[in-house]
Amino acid sequence: MAGGITETGEPYSPFVGLVYMFNLIVGTGALTMPKAFAASGWVVSLSLIVFLAFMSYMTTTFVIEAMAAANAQLRWKRREQEETDDSDSTSDYSDDDSGQGRSEPETKPILSAQRSGHDHFDIVERVEMGQMASMFFNKVGVNMFYICIIVYLYGDLAIYAAAVPISLMEVACGNHSCSAGSVKYNDTDACWGSVTRKDAYRVFLVSADVFSANRLNQKFNTEQAWLNKWHSAFTMMIILALIRIGKGTGEGRPPVASLSGVPNLFGVCVYSFMCQHSLPSLVTPISDKKRVGSLVLADYVLILGFYVLLSFTAIFCFDSSLLHDMYTLNFTDNCDVLNIPVLRYFLGLFPVFTISTNFPIIAVTLRNNWKTLFHRDGGTYPWVVDRVVFPLITLVPPIVVAFCTHNLESLVGITGSYAGTGIQYVIPAFLVFYARRHLEPVMGRDAVNKHRSPFRHAFWVWFVLAWAASCLMFVTANIILTETKK
Repeated sequence: MAGGITETGEPYSPFVGLVYMFNLIVGTGALTMPKAFAASGWVVSLSLIVFLAFMSYMTTTFVIEAMAAANAQLRWKRREQEETDDSDSTSDYSDDDSGQGRSEPETKPILSAQRSGHDHFDIVERVEMGQMASMFFNKVGVNMFYICIIVYLYGDLAIYAAAVPISLMEVACGNHSCSAGSVKYNDTDACWGSVTRKDAYRVFLVSADVFSANRLNQKFNTEQAWLNKWHSAFTMMIILALIRIGKGTGEGRPPVASLSGVPNLFGVCVYSFMCQHSLPSLVTPISDKKRVGSLVLADYVLILGFYVLLSFTAIFCFDSSLLHDMYTLNFTDNCDVLNIPVLRYFLGLFPVFTISTNFPIIAVTLRNNWKTLFHRDGGTYPWVVDRVVFPLITLVPPIVVAFCTHNLESLVGITGSYAGTGIQYVIPAFLVFYARRHLEPVMGRDAVNKHRSPFRHAFWVWFVLAWAASCLMFVTANIILTETKK
């Protein structure tokens, strides 16, 4: 997924927040969306992507409500500590030794306590999902949360590890002479003399990962300029596809429905709408949060429209059987669509630069989550463990996966179907459920969380959990049946 979320903590306007959220969600998943969209048929794909956008929006509102609840609980604990300290300070000067002094602090509703001048549910402190899990879950729940995050990040790294060498291989080994466009290459085809495309892919894989490993222990910043070029690349692809369709030379004849492609499309869509784990960094700096709910809804409508436009132009512009896992690659060897060499190379190589920037960021996040899982109370590790062991367990598994397969559509589908389901559905549902249970004794039954989800009834929480469980069973059964047939 794209980066670009500010880490300075400086406030920004709701409009900037809307742009940041668009940047956050629209990323690598969008490049694999057209092929998955075509494989399921346009009617089925359109219906599923609309429904999954709705489900992702719902769980996003769950996370925002949990963030507001976490802020309220932190204020309550801080206020209780202050009252305890004040009471202790007063007792030092009391001459009453008869035992009729202060009573023990009690957990009591603080709805009426507005001395601070702001609502207790104001989101002013950035409370990450891991911290919320520690506040609302028991030890087992916290460990399960970190395991889910780690598995998802491993999938993310495997996708990024494969995407860069795929793009490099296609540019280096593909036909850019304007005579291709309808050619589908095999891994065993020659690239340079006796070097096959698969060999070239692995050479680029090792080179890219050595570069990323060298950056793992360095500080870095995400360049906003790459995001602007990222949007330019998407806009260019949509316009080029529309021009070809408008001329009547589009080759796409997508089926209306094909249920065989649904499980993979589900995973791709979940992955493509993923933002829940980054919401604290995104929402907290927004200066005016009165309309944060409307902002989130508007963003999901825009993103849904963007995905639909990108996918529909792709499936009617190109033959579905020739769509690449990385959609940008469809423009590198087809001069009927784009006959300017510089732009063809720009689209072919662009994912390399953006993903190369994001790979170390995801790797550092994964490494830090491993450290937190093993030792959440702070402290330091021996140099060998910190600089060798953690980087190795971070980088080796995704590199091995990318070495064995470069089927991006499957990698995105599996990551989204399993770990993505946990992060997008299961964790937000449990967070909001336990946040409500924790705050009721403290805030009182009449307390109103101004950032509460529109889906406030408990039915929606159980609906999300039931949906997640049924999807996991369906996807798993489909994988087993597919492998059995092979």
